[in-house]
Amino acid sequence: MPASMSQPPHDTDAECAVLGACMHDSAAIDEVRPVLGDDAFYRPAHETIWRALLSLHSERRPTDPIAVNDRLGELDALQRVGGPDYAHHLAGASPGISGAVYHAEIVRRKADLRRLSASGLRTLQRAQEPGADPDAIRGEVESEMRAERERALASGRGRLSQFLTNGWHFVTETGAETEPLWGTPDKVAWGSGESLMIVGAPGVGKTTLAHQVVLARIGLRETVLGMPVAPSKRVLYLAMDRPKQIAKAMARGIEAPDERLLRERLAVWQGPLPATLDKEPDLLADLAAAHQADTIVIDSLKDAISTLVDDALAVAFNNARQRAIRNGVEIMELHHQRKATADAPRGQRPTLDRVYGSTWLTSGAGSVLFLSGDSGDPAVTLHHLKMCTGEIGPLQLLHDHTRGTTTVDPALDPSALLAAHPGGLTTRDLATLLTGETTPSRGAVEKARRELERLVKAGKATKAEGVAGGSGGGQQARYYTTVRHMSVVSCPRPAGPKPFTRPYTRPSRRHALHARPKRSRARQNRRSNVHATVHGVHATERSRASPL
Repeated sequence: MPASMSQPPHDTDAECAVLGACMHDSAAIDEVRPVLGDDAFYRPAHETIWRALLSLHSERRPTDPIAVNDRLGELDALQRVGGPDYAHHLAGASPGISGAVYHAEIVRRKADLRRLSASGLRTLQRAQEPGADPDAIRGEVESEMRAERERALASGRGRLSQFLTNGWHFVTETGAETEPLWGTPDKVAWGSGESLMIVGAPGVGKTTLAHQVVLARIGLRETVLGMPVAPSKRVLYLAMDRPKQIAKAMARGIEAPDERLLRERLAVWQGPLPATLDKEPDLLADLAAAHQADTIVIDSLKDAISTLVDDALAVAFNNARQRAIRNGVEIMELHHQRKATADAPRGQRPTLDRVYGSTWLTSGAGSVLFLSGDSGDPAVTLHHLKMCTGEIGPLQLLHDHTRGTTTVDPALDPSALLAAHPGGLTTRDLATLLTGETTPSRGAVEKARRELERLVKAGKATKAEGVAGGSGGGQQARYYTTVRHMSVVSCPRPAGPKPFTRPYTRPSRRHALHARPKRSRARQNRRSNVHATVHGVHATERSRASPL
């Protein structure tokens, strides 16, 4: 008989971990008790210690090893469990209280297997008895299985009730407002409990942007693209796609003083996973638990799923994604766009159907950021295709490939644009500037209005109400930057004595063209059209306002 069959299923280490965690923190008893149920421990000594812990906890007394030994002595069971040293051994053997529920589930699973094994042995013995009645045996088996199913459901940890909660808890706690992982409450790039997917063609800076968010999550910076990033406990980076290249890219933003945080708060898995996530839906959550990570970065999605275009496999991956999120793990994914549209015009707003693979990949994501541009070009555009709250961008981004950083091009910042136009801007003017289109869509105009109203609310702009009706068709509301904000935008220098600067000399056109980063022809034409359109709008308004 194999060694594995010589004794019933059990896990002594998991039992020790559960008891030790309960001795460290009595609050762990409330968490593991509904998981364990009755008669979960294999070793009689462990079951006796568990009963002592429950007794102490019900009386609101300490559950440390000294208190446990005292209670066992009162029950005349101290020597039966191994003496006074055994409780101290259990407390010292526990890896901590964070995995108490997980370890309790192992203990419960082994107990269930022991009960099923015992039931099977009884069935075998009854079947081998002389004159055994098959119908009677079948009825007894069904009765035992029914009782086992009811026991599992009553324990509160069966598969049909393990994640059940009441409606009030679901509305007030599960749906409670939380601070975003990246962004502000009105503009969330990455929401808590919602996965973030960063999409783009090769070479547009997906990894560069993701690395900045990762470094912020482990405490090496506070903001990315001007938006705050919440810190995490530990990040697990799945570097499945060319780990060496990923390491070189991440090294651009690392300095020697960062060593401690990188060692303590960043773990990196190199190369393929043991199995694809569509085949093992629990693998993602198990990886997070094994490495004590509350954030996982998947780089990239094509290496985590067998086939991206298969709807069934995409649903299976989303199952793995949601299981990890349910366990408190935040997910960031790097993904590619469809090759057929990789060279689409820069000014054209992408849609979710440009994301490669099954539609169920993006359906399960909370936020989808799309980077469009030419491979290796430092200037790219960020579009927010799917959002938790308010839309971010489109943003014109500038990558610094040497330092591994990304900034928002200030030339298209709404606040800077307003400050650059002392005569004010209407919502249509701002929409024209932001989109580069002579006739911006209603959605773009509405978004520009929200941006201007946000500046007014922040005290960075004022609003002059328009006039409706009349033979001239009325006038639109116009927004002006405040004097204080204009001075801040136009003179951004630190306090103190004014530093010495050389007299400004306008560079020659040849020198200016060589000094500026190379832009694509589409980007140059787009900016020229925007400049001409805006000045044309202003010229028209000035001619209407003139009495001549």
